[in-house]
Amino acid sequence: QVQLVESGGGLVQPGESLRLSCTASGFSLDIYSIGWFRQAPGEEREGLSCISNGDGKAYYAGSVKGRFTVSRDNAKTTVYLQMNSLKPEDTAVYYCAVDTWACFDGDDIRPTDWGTWGRGTQVTVSS
Repeated sequence: QVQLVESGGGLVQPGESLRLSCTASGFSLDIYSIGWFRQAPGEEREGLSCISNGDGKAYYAGSVKGRFTVSRDNAKTTVYLQMNSLKPEDTAVYYCAVDTWACFDGDDIRPTDWGTWGRGTQVTVSS
């Protein structure tokens, strides 16, 4: 069974860091592009970053560029989202997703383009 599981969320103070993990089971991440998204209460799901299966590069939305970094470990079928300098407005449920197409634009990561999703992990940034 193909499954993605996010973990690593929690409650942190503004300015602190968190690293989220997205672990795949039932398949390897080698051939997929991997996307990270978030959804705050009452808001639409927002694309944050993707690692392309085309060129292997990571692309970021302007809202997180310079603060968030994605990486992946193909051997462990896990993708990471390192989040630094967190702000209260980063509070949301964070999701990962995979698909077979090659992402290439961090400002055009559309949730509707991604086929397989995890269930999300809550990140709360509050003092």
